[in-house]
Amino acid sequence: MQSALLRRLVGLPVVLFVTSVLIFLLPYLTGIDPTMSIIRARIGERTIDAAAVAQLRSDLGLDRTLAGQYLTWISDVARGELGLSYVSRAPVGEILGRGLQVTALLTVTTLLLALLLSLPLGILAARRPGSWLDMLITVVCQAGIAVPQYVLGPLLILIFALWLGWLPSAGWRGPFFLVLPVLTLLPAPLAYFAQATRAALLDVYQADYMRTARAKGLSNRTLLYRHALRNALIPVTTLVTLWLAGLLGGSVIVEVIFAVPGLGRILYDAVIAGDLLLLQAGLLLLVCLAVAISTLTDVIYLWLNPSMRG
Repeated sequence: MQSALLRRLVGLPVVLFVTSVLIFLLPYLTGIDPTMSIIRARIGERTIDAAAVAQLRSDLGLDRTLAGQYLTWISDVARGELGLSYVSRAPVGEILGRGLQVTALLTVTTLLLALLLSLPLGILAARRPGSWLDMLITVVCQAGIAVPQYVLGPLLILIFALWLGWLPSAGWRGPFFLVLPVLTLLPAPLAYFAQATRAALLDVYQADYMRTARAKGLSNRTLLYRHALRNALIPVTTLVTLWLAGLLGGSVIVEVIFAVPGLGRILYDAVIAGDLLLLQAGLLLLVCLAVAISTLTDVIYLWLNPSMRG
């Protein structure tokens, strides 16, 4: 496992380089002209002067070779100079920073609640496999996975915002605005974590060392908390980190439904407006976050399972 981790660390620069090249080539791969995107964002559909287009291309360095453009772009990114948004004229770094804070709060809150609720549910189901409680938890988990966010979100707005009036329907102006987006994101990770905890515990309970410990007269509580739970957390850890990476970049639907100014909403608006500079920087940020989280997962694996360190 350590050798695999070292290989991944050595390969990270290659992964980031290839990804950065693909993201840089995004305008050319999609057929979108960055110059026209900027001009349309500034003057709308009015008549576009050809001389102004040529001058802007020269100012942006788009008249140079692709290699030269890439080297300039990636060096600016490495220095943290991400430029200005084509649409708002605000610094791209500040826009992404604010969006990442919002999305991180939404994601971490969702995953913490999912863990706090799913671990007890998984433990209860594993301790009584085949019982009515186990079947009930399984049905609830399957329902949480089956209901899509674009259905659950409007339904929660209809019930808690419009009918009952307990919670705000959209926006981001206080802690109460966090409730409905979190409730929309929560069911799927909660269900997966509970099912993973149940399956992992059932596997651990069948291990030889658990049968030996049980034969020594150890109580079920001792078996669970001293021996079983630590090993059972390994697959759950994988799921948590995967969901962390996924929610950081994949909560677009929820952020759009509830008008949450997070990273997903920012990238969605950048696509609609053709704000390529903002889109490129946002995609590169998501890739870097995903790579960092994936590497952190391997480190946590080594900590949870010392036998994998050889």
